[in-house]
Order: sequence, then structure tokens, then C-alpha cells
Amino acid sequence: MPKFVIEREIPGAGTLTPDQLKSISQTSCGVLSNMGPQIQWLQSYVTGDKIYCVYIAPDEEMIREHARQGGFPANSVKQVSTVIDPTTAE
Repeated sequence: MPKFVIEREIPGAGTLTPDQLKSISQTSCGVLSNMGPQIQWLQSYVTGDKIYCVYIAPDEEMIREHARQGGFPANSVKQVSTVIDPTTAE
């Protein structure tokens, strides 16, 4: 199943409170539950004005549909072609 990185432009994302992040996460999980097991949220990285999310899904359209249903921006959706880490250098 393809993996995707989603860039969400959310001004002030880095200053969201734990309760706000919990609420966003609950909304996302509710949408995912309704969409079925083909789409999975792995994790997200919160930065100053953006949230970068990693998902597994059959295609980009399913990622964009999740964003639409959840009311989240999906400013950029890119399919991961390869994952590298320090062990790649060995």
C-alpha cells in the first residue's frame, strides 16, 4: 500500500494546545473510521505553521477525501517513493 506525506498549512500550528491537538486527532480518527481500513494515519509532525502527516492509502484521492471530510487543508500530497535512514549508509 502506498505511503503519502501530506503538508497542511495551519497558521500557528506549533502553538496549538494539547486539547486542540487532541480534538483535531479525534476528528481525523472519526473520519478514518468512517472511510474504512484502506486508509491509515501513521503519525504527524507539528511545526510552526504546518503539520506534516504520514498516511497509508491506495491513492492520493483517498487522502484528499479524508481532508475534505475532516475539514483539514491538504496543501501538498506526495507519494513516498523510498524511505532512507542512517542504515542506508551501511
